Amino acid sequence: MTTIDLSPLYRNSIGFDRMGSLLDSALRSQKETAGFPPYDIESTGDNRYAITLAVAGFEESELDIQVEKAVLCVRGKKDDDSEEKSYLYRGIANRSFERKFNLADHIEVNGADLKNGLLTISLVKEIPEAMKPRAIAIGSAGATLEHKDKYSKSEKAA
Repeated sequence: MTTIDLSPLYRNSIGFDRMGSLLDSALRSQKETAGFPPYDIESTGDNRYAITLAVAGFEESELDIQVEKAVLCVRGKKDDDSEEKSYLYRGIANRSFERKFNLADHIEVNGADLKNGLLTISLVKEIPEAMKPRAIAIGSAGATLEHKDKYSKSEKAA
């Protein structure tokens, strides 16, 4: 297993403490999952995303979507097929699965839709008002106080 040294990043960045563990878990989960079910991650607009999973053969009742601690988990559990079938070739995977996606801060699941064997999960990045860029006026309280101190020193000298 490859180890990644992120210490140069930490020297110049603040608040990226989770990055190392995210990379580590991503590398580990990539080896654990055998690529089933296949999926796409799409940018559908400004701060909007969609994850589409190919879940042919699964019904809504057999799928479970949960978000916990910034991890989106999609599970599919096939009900036991009590009907015995005789296959000459079986290429459609009808096995249970679990697929996890790490979500960045402020990413919220907006909804999910199952159509034609494709499960599409809509995501949106909702940045809180306090985190949005804002303009700072020149002459704010700190600058005004500093400016007053400068004048009061010159008045005392005179």
